[in-house]
Amino acid sequence: MALIRTSSPHLHKASSTSDVMRLVVLATLPGLAAMTFFFGWGTLINVIWAVLLAVGFEAIIVKVRKRPLGFYLKDYSAVVTALLLGLALPPFAPWWVTLVGVFVAIVIAKHLYGGLGQNPFNPAMVAYALLLVSFPVQMTSWTLPFVMIDQGSSWNVLGFFDTLSVIFGQVAPGLVDSYSGATPLDVMRHRGGLTTEEVWDSLPVLSEGIGAWHAVSAAYFMGGVFLIYRKVFTIHTPAAILITLVVISSMFYAVDPYAFADPFFHLTAGATMLGAFFIATDPVTSATSNRGKIIFGIGIGLLIYIIRGWGGYPDAVAFAVLLMNLSAPFIDQYTQPRTYGHAKAKRGMKGGA
Repeated sequence: MALIRTSSPHLHKASSTSDVMRLVVLATLPGLAAMTFFFGWGTLINVIWAVLLAVGFEAIIVKVRKRPLGFYLKDYSAVVTALLLGLALPPFAPWWVTLVGVFVAIVIAKHLYGGLGQNPFNPAMVAYALLLVSFPVQMTSWTLPFVMIDQGSSWNVLGFFDTLSVIFGQVAPGLVDSYSGATPLDVMRHRGGLTTEEVWDSLPVLSEGIGAWHAVSAAYFMGGVFLIYRKVFTIHTPAAILITLVVISSMFYAVDPYAFADPFFHLTAGATMLGAFFIATDPVTSATSNRGKIIFGIGIGLLIYIIRGWGGYPDAVAFAVLLMNLSAPFIDQYTQPRTYGHAKAKRGMKGGA
């Protein structure tokens, strides 16, 4: 039997942008399912509403820019941006909060800079940070996990249509208040003079409801591992973030366990897993070389802990990612790999000139 003779290099077909984006959407489904299970229908409603808005804004701005509509809509980048923003929003976020956030993400943070591949900051995190600063009440009214809502049944969250009425209509304030509460990071950040052990034992959100956040973080972790397995991104940035957060939180916890939370709490009680695997790994706004990705991830991990511990916002993933997005071009300048055939790599402004 004759063999086909071909010369090297042998290259596989490169993944298209739409293929990568579809994999990202697929990887977020376990986290979305876990959030819907523990916190009710609000997250799913917010995601669907955000995706519809994003596709609409993307179509309008593409037509205004006189670009081919089908080409830009088929890359699914707007869908992924809306999905990440919808996952980050509180389940009871009003419809207009989502609308403002998606507008900022798609029109301002993405297309104002030239569209996909040109934006220096992660669009979803730009929108989230703006919403958090502008509408702190709406952005901090988080739904309690169903295990903390006692109404005499095993499934205690609001129904689908009741949740729709909360998001899109007018409901009695007492109804929303009875299903809302602080997140574990909120509680730990604003605990006053209580020790870590005291606040853990005295507040139900930690003693009873922390398992919901652990489960959601585990779901995002599994989705992130799937994306690494499919080679959507490398392990460098997520590993650097998680290891840095574990190391610095372990140091402070070892010094004073009564004043600082343990490393597992920082890994699983907030948006750490979502940020490490789905936000910080954005190829447009992160560092590019392997060495640069590690430095980028270390910076995010340090900033998350610093802002959580001493800043004004309990969960610092969005601000940490945006600050390191700003630093990514600088990191790339000084972490360029050696070009094949050259003695050493070009580094810094002089080397890149």
